[in-house]
Amino acid sequence: MNRPMDTNFSIVALDKFIQATRDSGYRDTTSAVAELIDNSLQAGATEISIILEAHSNEKYPITLAVVDNGSGMDARTLRTSLRFGGTTRFNDRGGLGRYGMGLPNSSLSQAQRVTVHTWRSASGNVLCSHLDLDEIAEKGITDVPEPRSVARPEFINGSRSGTAVIWTKCDRLDNRRLSTITKKLSLALGRRFRHYLWQGVGISVNGSPVLPFDPLYLHPNSMFTGGQQYAEEVIYEIEASPGDPAAAGFVKVRFSELPVAEWSTLSNQEKRARGIAKGAGVSIVRGGREVDYGWFFLGDKRRENYDDWWRCEIQFEPVLDEAFGITHTKQQIRPRPHLIEALAADIESTARILNARARKAHSDVKISTRFVASEDIAKKKDELLEPLPDVPRQRDRQVLNTISSKLSPPIDAGHSRDGEREYKIVPAVLSETAFFNYARDKGRLVLIINPEHPFYKTVYQPLLESENEKDQFIRSKLDLMLLAAARNESLFEEGFNASLAEKYRNGWSDTLATFLND
Repeated sequence: MNRPMDTNFSIVALDKFIQATRDSGYRDTTSAVAELIDNSLQAGATEISIILEAHSNEKYPITLAVVDNGSGMDARTLRTSLRFGGTTRFNDRGGLGRYGMGLPNSSLSQAQRVTVHTWRSASGNVLCSHLDLDEIAEKGITDVPEPRSVARPEFINGSRSGTAVIWTKCDRLDNRRLSTITKKLSLALGRRFRHYLWQGVGISVNGSPVLPFDPLYLHPNSMFTGGQQYAEEVIYEIEASPGDPAAAGFVKVRFSELPVAEWSTLSNQEKRARGIAKGAGVSIVRGGREVDYGWFFLGDKRRENYDDWWRCEIQFEPVLDEAFGITHTKQQIRPRPHLIEALAADIESTARILNARARKAHSDVKISTRFVASEDIAKKKDELLEPLPDVPRQRDRQVLNTISSKLSPPIDAGHSRDGEREYKIVPAVLSETAFFNYARDKGRLVLIINPEHPFYKTVYQPLLESENEKDQFIRSKLDLMLLAAARNESLFEEGFNASLAEKYRNGWSDTLATFLND
């Protein structure tokens, strides 16, 4: 028996096409929601609410809505927005959208039904239309349903105009727990839309405002801050396609360093919470919106743990979409060879410098912790000795000012806690040739050991860096010997005795250097 031949030769088999699009494009729920936020921003929205509700339906336990106060749509625009490739702004480089695939593609990647409400005045009609996979498959629907007027829903909340996109029959959300989805959305959207949040756009998830997260830790209005910009921002002019100078745009690249001294001692849990641990990478920002985050433009450099302690951000204009290889989902890049050639050498070089700086900073922190035992012993024994004057001398201020710019974090004028004298040992290059110097501070005695002195290089440093307990014991006694010498000298006020003691210390250091030099 011959089967009837299929006489439908349309370019797209609609039901199969939509099913295929569900399995491609959006890698997670956050990326799909971000697509709807893009549409809201392009419609001029200043407030965007994401509302998730839990239901007793075991098959579809969650519904999700994105409600904005943008310009809203007329009936024709609403119907067009639900078409795949339907847009009034196709290939528009002036905003976040471009291809007209965002609303239906992102929505049906997460849910079997999407319903859109839109309104353009405080008292006018609310228009509604939808797409439903079951209807398309079972009824053979090929056209977007004609928009109809509906009663004003409660979620409009008095907005003069706006749009609400509602996902029901959600079968592909990342999680089935409302709290988990809410937390993931808040964190991820705070990073992707940080630049818009800083400009005053409000985004909320179930009533809680989304806080901007700066992966460079530079912006003061961010969940976590404390990074320092490294060098100046570099701007490149790049052609969208090689050999076409008519279509060109600017790429801005900047780097930051994280505060190793302050944050390296955080718990692993806190490092994960702040996005430090396993957070190495480059943030790619298109038109103010992050579209990707990863190990880009870094050439042959492999990723190491020290790379968690620096960050890079690359901002570019939408005119350079071809150069960056932006897809219609705007969630990843595939940079073209000419773009890699223009950026990679500089970015890789800077990354290697920052890796080395992070490595040294960690080494410095590790070394500084090895002074703690000696500092604590001196602190405990201080009460048995002649009290030191609290008032710093002019020479003390000069010494602290000289080394403060070389330290991270800088040494500030401190105060004793509970009336106890504190001791601090700091390796720092001195302007003189002495092996050590010191400064008495309010409530503190600071000992500065000169890494450039031959005794440091040949005797002290090997003991400092050794993991051997005996070497650490010997070095601790050397610390106490130097603290004793510095403390004794610091008893002298300005005058002849102070000058004589300093002259003796410098002469002793020079003689020691002469004996040790080959």
